[in-house]
Amino acid sequence: MTTARRLHHSYQEYLAALEVSGVKLEYCDGEIYAMAGGTPAHADLAASITRLLGNALLGRCRVSSSDLKVRIEATDLTTFPDVTVVCGAREVSTLDQNAVTNPTLVVEVTSPSTEDYDRGEKLNHYKQCPSVCAVLLVSHRHQQVTAVVRGANGWEVSEHRRGDQLALANPACALSVSELYAGIELTPA
Repeated sequence: MTTARRLHHSYQEYLAALEVSGVKLEYCDGEIYAMAGGTPAHADLAASITRLLGNALLGRCRVSSSDLKVRIEATDLTTFPDVTVVCGAREVSTLDQNAVTNPTLVVEVTSPSTEDYDRGEKLNHYKQCPSVCAVLLVSHRHQQVTAVVRGANGWEVSEHRRGDQLALANPACALSVSELYAGIELTPA
């Protein structure tokens, strides 16, 4: 009987693979993963939340698309969230000058292939980053945003649906869930 062998890659090997790859790659503790491509609804939701956050935080924080690489040093995860907000000066990894290490807010738009990971293991990685104050999980199935917010007593989870205003303390802003989903056809699982 043969057993599969896991290959451990250095961060430099990851950067070299990323440079020639046609898809975004995620790195976690020596393993490299191809990130799934999105649907039109996924792209529309990411653009919509980027626009809303950009307008709400204009002049106070930088709102970046999924082209911004984020590194969670505590867990050795490097990934490309759908939206990243950095308030204050950007800090970068000593391993990778193109990877930000101090996001204030990260947003993941779920998809059928990534929802469990986004709401589970990946969320746990984000919680290990000291600068992260909130994680938003935007549903691809229904008009619903899950806000996971760092509070005085740990992490608090709240659900926001069509008609709701989602208010965040850090970064200070409010978003309309109805406006986020306006004109977007969802792709139910």
